[in-house]
Amino acid sequence: MKCALIVPAWTPGELFPASTAGSQINYWQPLGMLYIAACLLRAGHQVKFCDGGFMSHAQILREVMAFDTDFAGIYATAFGWDKAKNTAADLKRLNKDIFTCVGGPYPIAAQERSFVDDNAAIDAVVTGEGELTICEMLERLEHGASLEGVAGVVFRHNGKIISNPPRPLIEALDSLPFPARELLGDAARYIPPPGTYRRKPVATLITSRGCSRRCLFCFQIDKERKFGVRGVRYRSIENVLQEIELLLAQGYQEIKILDDTLASDYARAMELARQIKVRGLRFAWFASACANQVDLPLLQAFRDAGCWAILIGAESGVQKNLNALRKATTLDQVSQAVRAAKTAGLQVSTPFVFGIPGESFDDGLKTIEFAIELSPDLANFHTLTPFPGTDLYAHHARFGSISRDLTDCTYQGAAFVPYTMTREQIQQLRQIAFRRFYSRPSFLFKKFLAMRNLNDIRAAFRGMSSLFWLWAKQGVFQRRPKTGGRSLDMHKQGLP
Repeated sequence: MKCALIVPAWTPGELFPASTAGSQINYWQPLGMLYIAACLLRAGHQVKFCDGGFMSHAQILREVMAFDTDFAGIYATAFGWDKAKNTAADLKRLNKDIFTCVGGPYPIAAQERSFVDDNAAIDAVVTGEGELTICEMLERLEHGASLEGVAGVVFRHNGKIISNPPRPLIEALDSLPFPARELLGDAARYIPPPGTYRRKPVATLITSRGCSRRCLFCFQIDKERKFGVRGVRYRSIENVLQEIELLLAQGYQEIKILDDTLASDYARAMELARQIKVRGLRFAWFASACANQVDLPLLQAFRDAGCWAILIGAESGVQKNLNALRKATTLDQVSQAVRAAKTAGLQVSTPFVFGIPGESFDDGLKTIEFAIELSPDLANFHTLTPFPGTDLYAHHARFGSISRDLTDCTYQGAAFVPYTMTREQIQQLRQIAFRRFYSRPSFLFKKFLAMRNLNDIRAAFRGMSSLFWLWAKQGVFQRRPKTGGRSLDMHKQGLP
């Protein structure tokens, strides 16, 4: 069959304030879609990938129609849900015989509720990992068979919505083909935010799936751990190394490892770093790790293997806030991890969030002081976001209120407001944090001395432009109230 995999069209202005977008914009390789594409290709199907980060809605429709598509798989986040529905509706309008299927974080959380107000544009929803599910779906569709019994699918049949059982999580990750990055076109356009990469083109890679932690704000496909293996599922080190070797042969210069925490298995992380070095695989790489899972020997091994930067989730400078988030880390562990990373010669990135349940404005100011005290190379200051499917979303009424507009469901939109703060205070804290952290003379001087190439100069220019507006303009992160947006409070619609 001819399959079109689609990320609906979006623009940076829909996510980031115009005055700071230059230093925030990023385009990550969509690994989930590329894994599905690889499985479809292996099964003998034809695949076209349309990325709405680089195409308009009209361009996507034209290319899908020109491809004479039989099946359209549409990716959807909470923020992009209306875009996904509109894409499905317009494809049906142009060709009613296209089978439309949605997947991604929002449909996984909403499941059968994804069909509400869709005007019969959606034929099916994938409710978990899609690689095996979509291949089984297409085999049925090719032979004109019913989708009844295909695990991990909710589908429409004769006007009724039929929910099949969930599909167990994929345990044998080595059995999956490597992501079909050849479908991306110009790989150099897929880049992280300015200043967070050194070389282009940049690939993304995962060595595992899942997480054994239970953070309040984290989305897990199998939140209750009922269907399949519990916790983290690992690829073998040999399988990971084979993909790295392929990426280097394809011309990639840098790799972002997107595991929730690369150090969840300490011995495995150490062996992976050792094997990268032993095999002489030369590339820049960047990883993430939990503060209580790393130490100087491991971080030094990362550095010796080519790692140049690490993200350590700090989240807050107040211990009770970390406890509220269920981070299972302490401020001292965060400080020790950052110091160890610096000692190892790694650049350090630390994200923080405002709007934590029980957090006060003064707590937020303490978090800013903690960020300055840590003095990482990069710090980001987000809003705590109640993505559907997270415990924060499911139990939000205990902690605060949530926005009724799904487009607020980004790290920018302050979609959740605890009872102890206001939305305006959360966004005010973000602006204060960015101002204070990035305006320090010591920070600016250090960045000036670290500039080595044109990419560094461009990142510095964009950063200074954003910093100018953060000082020159009040309320940079405030969003105007919206009306008519799709409600995030879907408990009233029956979403579990």
